[in-house]
Amino acid sequence: MGKKLIPDEVREKVLEEVDKFNQLELKGINARYIARFQGRFLYLDRVAYNRKAPVIRMEYFRESDEWEFAIFKWSKEFYDPKERMFPGSEFIDGTISGAMRAGMAAYPV
Repeated sequence: MGKKLIPDEVREKVLEEVDKFNQLELKGINARYIARFQGRFLYLDRVAYNRKAPVIRMEYFRESDEWEFAIFKWSKEFYDPKERMFPGSEFIDGTISGAMRAGMAAYPV
């Protein structure tokens, strides 16, 4: 098994933040974010109308306890950390909630 690079307490906070966002921001919408962790990455997929799709990848930097944002580009089918010209990019602020807001604006339901 690979080494966990995102501490358990950070993972717990992320899961709480995703749950809170789903309850408050997506209330009444047939959509929700699902968090999954792999190495130093957090992937935020969105389920809408029973279809799961990649939206965001966040890279965790333990030294600074910060996250780097990358949006999934459907045109090339990869996460692009350099892409900043898309609807919703103004929400990117280093937070998980900001990333999810950006994802909702970039890929509306």
